[in-house]
Amino acid sequence: MNLLHSLLATTVRPSAPAAVRPVHHLNETEDAFALTVQLPGVARDGLDVTVEEDVLRVVGRRAWTPPAGWSALHRETTDAPFQLAVALGQAVAADRIAAELRDGVLRLSLPKVEAARPRRITVA
Repeated sequence: MNLLHSLLATTVRPSAPAAVRPVHHLNETEDAFALTVQLPGVARDGLDVTVEEDVLRVVGRRAWTPPAGWSALHRETTDAPFQLAVALGQAVAADRIAAELRDGVLRLSLPKVEAARPRRITVA
């Protein structure tokens, strides 16, 4: 089983039933996995990204307050806490994970450990 499939197969579900799991995508390159999480309207100070015991967690709350005098007629998003948890396993170098939030999208680079990277073997 390849490492990407292994990561997808071990995605951890939100622990709190009231938490919403944000839309996310997991991609793979030769050197890393790339996780993108759609978080429109979420500010950096409303976001907590942690790694503990090989589980990457993205936790926060999306909140929107309409301007004074407005009444909501239709809403596509909810004012609710969200949580995404992904089991990293030993394929990811947790100490080298990088994260950036821009334009409502959280991008995480999850570098692979050297042993998980593909390598060509020369046949003698």
